[in-house]
Amino acid sequence: MPEQKLTVKQKLFVDYYIQTKGNASEAARLAGYSPKTAFRTGQENMQRPAIQAALASRTAELENERTADTQEILEYLASVMRGETVEEVVVNVGTGKGYTKPEKVKVQVSAKERLKAAEMLAKVKGMFITKAELDVQGALPVVIRDDI
Repeated sequence: MPEQKLTVKQKLFVDYYIQTKGNASEAARLAGYSPKTAFRTGQENMQRPAIQAALASRTAELENERTADTQEILEYLASVMRGETVEEVVVNVGTGKGYTKPEKVKVQVSAKERLKAAEMLAKVKGMFITKAELDVQGALPVVIRDDI
């Protein structure tokens, strides 16, 4: 809703502000504002409520796109545990006459990594007892003996 109040340059400013990791002057220049007044324009834009709202909205969108949810994490761990995931490793390949050259090769994840994924899944599912809980109701008698 706040983005409807923004001009084309202001919308570009919002995108470039996020892309430049908070550099308002650079965002103003990239959005097409005059390089001579980019510093002042960047500051003024950052004071506008519509731009602040657009920045907050756009940042929330990006966080949602980049952040994995619980289901995605569980599915990834399950695929690693099952050996469905591959990784790139660098190996030395012989080229003859005692020479080798490094080459990237895709291999299945190691048994160690698969076991780690299985352990993490088991912890999430509550299959490990990590601490003992004591449920005591009422008073406990305390007996002190003097051995002297």
